[in-house]
Amino acid sequence: MINQLLSIVTFPLTQPVAIFLLVLLIILICPIVFKRLRIPHIVGLILAGVIVGPYGFNLLARDASFEIFGQVGILYLMFLAAVEIDMFHLRKNLNKGVLFGLLTFFIPMVLGIFGTRLAFNAPWVTCVLIASMYASHTLISYPIVSRFGLQNARAAVIAVCATIVAVMLALLTLAGVVEAADEGFRPVHIIELLGLMGVYAVGVGFTFRFITKHFFRTFSDQVSQFIYVLAMVFIASLLAQLIGLEAILGAFYAGLILNRFIPERSGLMGRIKFVGNAIFIPYFLIGVGMLINVHVIFKSWHVGWVALNMVAVAMFSKWIAAYAGARLFGLGSTDRNIMFGLTSGKAAATIAATMIGYQHGLLNEDMMNGAVLMILACCIVSTVTTQEAGKRLRIERTEEELKSEGERIPGEYARQLVAVANPVTAEGLMRMALLMRNRLNQNPVTALFVRNSDDARVVQMGRNALRSAVAAAQAVDIEVNDIERYDINVVAGVTNEAKQNRASDIMIGMHRRSNVVDTFYGATIEQLIQATHRMIFISRCFVPVDTVSRLMVLVPDKAEYETGFQTWVERLGNLASQLACKVVFMASPTTGDFIRDVLTDEGFAIRHEYRPINSWDDFILESANIGEEDLFIIIGARKGSISHSGDFENLPGFLGRNFSRHNLLLLYPQQFGG
Repeated sequence: MINQLLSIVTFPLTQPVAIFLLVLLIILICPIVFKRLRIPHIVGLILAGVIVGPYGFNLLARDASFEIFGQVGILYLMFLAAVEIDMFHLRKNLNKGVLFGLLTFFIPMVLGIFGTRLAFNAPWVTCVLIASMYASHTLISYPIVSRFGLQNARAAVIAVCATIVAVMLALLTLAGVVEAADEGFRPVHIIELLGLMGVYAVGVGFTFRFITKHFFRTFSDQVSQFIYVLAMVFIASLLAQLIGLEAILGAFYAGLILNRFIPERSGLMGRIKFVGNAIFIPYFLIGVGMLINVHVIFKSWHVGWVALNMVAVAMFSKWIAAYAGARLFGLGSTDRNIMFGLTSGKAAATIAATMIGYQHGLLNEDMMNGAVLMILACCIVSTVTTQEAGKRLRIERTEEELKSEGERIPGEYARQLVAVANPVTAEGLMRMALLMRNRLNQNPVTALFVRNSDDARVVQMGRNALRSAVAAAQAVDIEVNDIERYDINVVAGVTNEAKQNRASDIMIGMHRRSNVVDTFYGATIEQLIQATHRMIFISRCFVPVDTVSRLMVLVPDKAEYETGFQTWVERLGNLASQLACKVVFMASPTTGDFIRDVLTDEGFAIRHEYRPINSWDDFILESANIGEEDLFIIIGARKGSISHSGDFENLPGFLGRNFSRHNLLLLYPQQFGG
């Protein structure tokens, strides 16, 4: 017993359970302690790594587990940065991101080369290597931006884009420096690498999109989807290494490819964030701290001078780049500090350059130790700057949102009711409703199963459907009330529950025709449309909604005069934002102008276009462009409403003949008296 206890408490720890327990305690305690000290917990994790590592109290050795989890952590961090970006914002700011990437690479390179030459009188090849360490950076402080919900802020998107440009150029520089030191520089190798990068980008991009769409349509289990996503990240990273690139570039590229298949408001995204923020990223940060030897600064004043010089040049050059970028793009001081904070952290690429440079004799021991201390200082400055700037930007955004909310009519946020009966379609209905939900909506969702008999089979199916719907909502931390209601029929149950819960939106599955005399909508749907003036969504998706290619929206003439016009445009704006796909509005030019105004006023950053429809014949022609991978959304019109016309009498028959295998969403806007 005593021998077993001594084997466990011998330092550095070697017992796997004890090692993992200590790491978990660090991950748990650091945020609590450093929050009280008003220090970002990311800094705390790095400092904890210094304290427990081989250069601290030697409680933990930087063994294979830290090598593996650390590598996984940096790959996960880069993947998460890419998958969280709204692709519309990325495309909108891509040119700025590339330009800032060039600024934040070349300014540190130029200052670093001449600064190193003047300070250390080092050979030119060493000067270029150290300058590349200044020019590269790691998104150490990105979790702070994500926690504040600022991942789509313009400054953050620009900085993330710039990271890839700067890291790629820094790694190319590192490859050239090593080759020059060993064999002499040969430009043909760089040209070959650029060619392989082009083949990699096209091959991985096309293949991953095709496989992912097929996989997500075949397997709906979110555990399988999570494992699949991880596998794709590591495949992309491994392929990047095979062609001579760093794995972090592959992980980021995988995130960009998988981005549109992982909506922000989905259970899969929740799992991805949870696992990364709970285990992989903290493990990486602790591992970074374990590399840092603070004792060397006390052994030699020269090491302190080297470290001070490196920190000063690295910080100053990155700040100059952020200042120049902010002025060039017309951004304020808060955005500038976000850009500086995100691009000033040092870890993966800098550590790699340090180790490789030392192994090839390009860096002496003092320079290597100075570089490691620079990494610690840059991580601290990066996280503190990002934390303070993130707080200010979050406050500014919240004030703007509260001001705009004060101008809206009370009760604007939806109270959603999702009626389910079939376990096969229940999860899809709930996910569709949640994707249309305003991100600030705090109202619970009502999941409803209505029955009018005691048939055991029907009751069991309905309860299973309720469980599926509730699980889909709980996966994204949305409060849900599940209700089983006995009523004379489905229509009465839904309308009565909608009145009782003051529901504004009703989501229900589309009727499946059971015989030749049955109508396309079915008697239940037709009765529901007549029984309530609340907004009704009738959904039929043959594929998971997050894999659709486009939203094709048919809008009747004069739809802008209906009571619920602005509300349904907002719902579709939310849906398009979550799916990151294009919306095509088929509407009259006048109605299209009103739709455009609503999207602009509400600040929706989505890709959309307008195709003029002036008659039923125009729609017949345009309908040929609607594919089975699109989601065809039809804005309905109740009889007697302003936008109703005789053409709508022909619509059910037309849909039944020509769109039997298409994904459909019928939307009946709210009317007066709802």
